[in-house]
Amino acid sequence: MLKILKFSFYEMIRSRWVFIYTLFYLVATMAFLLLSNDLSKVLISMTNITLILTPLIGILFGTIYYYNSKEFIQLLMAQALSRWSIFTGMYLGMALALCLSVLVGIGIPFLFYGIMGSPDLTIYLLLITMGCVLSIIFSLIAFIIAISCDDEVKGLSISIFVWLFFAIIYDGAFMLLILGFKDYPLDKFTISMLVLNPIDLARILILMKLDMSAMMGYTGAVLTKFLGRGMGMVLVSASLMMWMIIPFWRLFALGKKKDF
Repeated sequence: MLKILKFSFYEMIRSRWVFIYTLFYLVATMAFLLLSNDLSKVLISMTNITLILTPLIGILFGTIYYYNSKEFIQLLMAQALSRWSIFTGMYLGMALALCLSVLVGIGIPFLFYGIMGSPDLTIYLLLITMGCVLSIIFSLIAFIIAISCDDEVKGLSISIFVWLFFAIIYDGAFMLLILGFKDYPLDKFTISMLVLNPIDLARILILMKLDMSAMMGYTGAVLTKFLGRGMGMVLVSASLMMWMIIPFWRLFALGKKKDF
């Protein structure tokens, strides 16, 4: 598995698209830092970009990478290798490359601007972590979609819709639902619905640490009110962990049954 992981990782980091992705984060982060000396404001701006762009890149790169590697996967299956080793190695190599892009693109400029001695260090580390977590989650979803759909166009279309759903449609539909049933107690329902969107979970976790309740939205306000910041952060962190564990298990199950 380690050899497959290394091959997948080196193949990804040599890709020009991964280079462009990393370069975009570098340029965007440096631009914000040059425009403002307030690291907190820069971190908020980068949070808004990261929570939208990272899932999109993760799900698109994951889907395209799987389809481009399909023949290579078939070749590996003809060898004395387990499917677990093949799919896990391919996925982890790609996910690590995307995480490295986030670490380099966002992490290095802040280090040059002295984030290590700043009181915003915790927010910086949390932003980097959430960028990596979202890359892992959405590239996992991408592999699941690609394995389930042999048609590349259909797979890419589903991937884009999934990103649109979590990034835009979910919040809008949820707010319409709340407005339609505003006369009913929806607090517990709101908390249960929160865990179904990893982008919202990452956003609320960062904003809780920033202590910016006004920007957390209705779901974040309800979570803080009923569970408090400490228990709320534990719930959000556990939910994000499940978003990594369950899709990974699903990926392995699909790969085990996949008929090429």
